[in-house]
Amino acid sequence: MRRDMDLVRLILFKLEEHEHGLAPRPLGIDGYTEEQIGYHVHLMGQAGLLKVADTTVLRSKSPRAMPLHMLWAGHDFLDAAREPTRWTRAVERVKKAGGPMTLEILKEVLIAIAREGLGLR
Repeated sequence: MRRDMDLVRLILFKLEEHEHGLAPRPLGIDGYTEEQIGYHVHLMGQAGLLKVADTTVLRSKSPRAMPLHMLWAGHDFLDAAREPTRWTRAVERVKKAGGPMTLEILKEVLIAIAREGLGLR
């Protein structure tokens, strides 16, 4: 399964919009299967964006996790990725450069675009 940075962003939005600090259950994001969501939550736990509980079982086809709550780094990434125009520009910039779409590179590009918008170098 390929990593989908748009899904990562959507998962963060879903947790943030929930009125409490703990993640809503079920998470459910239109257009994505529970397997896709669970796998991406697992990856987001590895990346330090979310605190997660591993829900992988022997019959699972992919590693899976359930989000518990967003971590500081998750809030920081979401704040950098919040603005739709900035998100689109950052993704296009990384794709155009032919570089890898890693979390760190994408976050750096998002921050660079935000700095440009603020007139900062």
